[in-house]
Amino acid sequence: MTGVHTNMAIFLMTNPDLKKNINHIYIMGGGVRSKNPTGCCPKNASSTCQPQQCGDHGNMFTAFRSNPYAEFNLFGDPFAAYQVTQLSKTGEILKFYKSNSCFQVFHSGIPITLVPLDATNTIPITREFFEAFEKNQRTYEAQYVFKSLKIDRDTWFDDQFYTSYFMWDSFMVGVAASAMRNIRDEENEFAEMEYMNITVITSNEPYGIPDSSNAFFADRKIPKFNLKKNGVHSGHVQIGIQDPFCFRGNATGICKDGYTEEVTGPDSVRVRIATRAKPNVDESSTLDREYYVNFLDVLNQPQHKGRFNFTTEFPYYKEVLYKPDFKGKKLGKIVVFDMDMSAGDFLALFYLLKVPVEEMNLKAILVTGSGWANVATIDVVYDLLHMMGRDDIAVGLGDSFGVNQSYSKVGPIVGDCKYSKAIPHGSGGRLDSDTLYGLARDLPRSPRGYTAQNSVKFGAPRDTDFPQLRQPLALEVWRSLVKSIDDGSKITILTNGPLTNLANILLSESNASSIIQVINSEVFILGGHINYKKNQEKGNVINFPSNKYAELNMFLDTLAAKTVFESSLDITLIPLHAQRKVYALPKIIKMLQAKNMTHEAVFTRRLLTRLHHLHQRHHLYRHVDMFAGEILGAVILAGDQKLLNSTFDIKHLKVYTKGQLSRDGEVIFDTKKKKEFKVLQGFNHVSCYNIFSNSLLRQKQSAVIGSFGEQKRRWSSPAA
Repeated sequence: MTGVHTNMAIFLMTNPDLKKNINHIYIMGGGVRSKNPTGCCPKNASSTCQPQQCGDHGNMFTAFRSNPYAEFNLFGDPFAAYQVTQLSKTGEILKFYKSNSCFQVFHSGIPITLVPLDATNTIPITREFFEAFEKNQRTYEAQYVFKSLKIDRDTWFDDQFYTSYFMWDSFMVGVAASAMRNIRDEENEFAEMEYMNITVITSNEPYGIPDSSNAFFADRKIPKFNLKKNGVHSGHVQIGIQDPFCFRGNATGICKDGYTEEVTGPDSVRVRIATRAKPNVDESSTLDREYYVNFLDVLNQPQHKGRFNFTTEFPYYKEVLYKPDFKGKKLGKIVVFDMDMSAGDFLALFYLLKVPVEEMNLKAILVTGSGWANVATIDVVYDLLHMMGRDDIAVGLGDSFGVNQSYSKVGPIVGDCKYSKAIPHGSGGRLDSDTLYGLARDLPRSPRGYTAQNSVKFGAPRDTDFPQLRQPLALEVWRSLVKSIDDGSKITILTNGPLTNLANILLSESNASSIIQVINSEVFILGGHINYKKNQEKGNVINFPSNKYAELNMFLDTLAAKTVFESSLDITLIPLHAQRKVYALPKIIKMLQAKNMTHEAVFTRRLLTRLHHLHQRHHLYRHVDMFAGEILGAVILAGDQKLLNSTFDIKHLKVYTKGQLSRDGEVIFDTKKKKEFKVLQGFNHVSCYNIFSNSLLRQKQSAVIGSFGEQKRRWSSPAA
């Protein structure tokens, strides 16, 4: 086990009769006696080095000020790691799991070997090991692993890679492999072992606090799982990285959720623990740990080696960038699309690329990392653009956290993320994203893509092999665009996600808003739910039921929404009640049929069909029909307004942003009437479906290359 323990706990709790089939559990996690060196200033550090987490038991770098004890894997679900309790009602277990990711493993009675930070802290990726690895890559898998490791080194946040990057999970695998080879022998080739009595802390003293943090006890006469009201699990459970409970008074770091602490008594369990990496028996070697040598030997073994890499699989592989020739054409209005990579955003992107360039010229895409996306999935944007022959369009990556949701400059630049819990279960790179990104395997592979390659020019400690491939940031793409356009030109911005990127543009320079005004920018915002007195429609923050009237894009970064709403920008708002008029997935699917289907229409129809089936069959996908509403902003921006018969009202609005989670993100009427908004009120939804489907079915500006399958055929045989 090299991650959070929830899956194993659910398995054991729902299949107690199968526990006897498990011989041993090996775990990478916890910190028992560790003194984590990560964050310490090395001996040769400059005077500017500020130690952050030096000597703490845990490695929660994002939360070291509130919880210096926890290790990441156990912190993710402390109660799962604690103990598997025999429950007869499987339905009750699963019902509870849907709202609480808390189950138990350590006290299951199954023999456990733990490889905590105590041991991994003694086997860093040293300069000597890195250089030996660089010279020793005889198999594809060795080459792949070294390339991944090199990217980590080259993009490490400072010059302390060799003293703060360890063989965490891989060392546990080595210890486990050694134990399994010598199952009757207590000796281990790679680690010194010791038995200890430990437990996993799942809450914080004082116990019995009647707050709402602990779902096992909150508002319950009888606690879950037969737990005792004043027992060791009945304290406050840490909520968020900057939980105020963990900073009571002047004390910091009082929370211990996820700490593997040495204890005695009934709450303890005897576990075999790796304490440190063993030295190399060959004292003449430059590699001073036994596992260093074995790791390189195993990766380079000819047995079971990979059969091919990408270039040998496709002997005629060729990188091609598609950049259209617009010479002689009078291009339409300049558009910037700000998206958060939900499935609906890709539907909108297909549509924007199909609008004739004489009417609309999509120049840049800004990706918001504070919404549904995760960083790696930006590759799908590049692949879609490549498919449509638009490798000329710049793509900028935005911040992963909302405005003002970060630590101060003295700590890591990591957000509190208290609003991210509103994203429906399965999003943010999980189920919903898989619905899109699984299908996206059919998209052609772009030579461009997200890369962690970095350069000194942009503040990295060193240059990588290909610093020119560095992923540009959203602000860089915006500034480059502004410099490249003619004076008096107009930029239209469409935002389909949280307003983080737009707010950061406004906040980045004192004259940012004036820059936008000089070029006569107009902004279309898809989002917000206006709570009219007569309108009792709820918002769509479905995972936060106490917030009845907010909309996700506003809620996920309320301070960004406030910044944009209070700016002097000319804003057209496309609120939630308008989006809901185009939620009928079957109607769009039905319209996306023709004898000669374009590749983009085929892909869109398959995606919508999958979303519809999931929406009908699985409760975890009850929200995905809202992705159809995300096409509305693009259609309103670029569609035929006469056919749409769209109507707008002028409203004075503001966003509720007072730190009250049950109301933050609401769009309310501004009695002081400081700012006017143009708000979409009505439109012909049937015409919207027609405009969208007819555009995707039109052969003009269709895909240059239809699929990865087509690419594979090209790369597998010589060109004609």
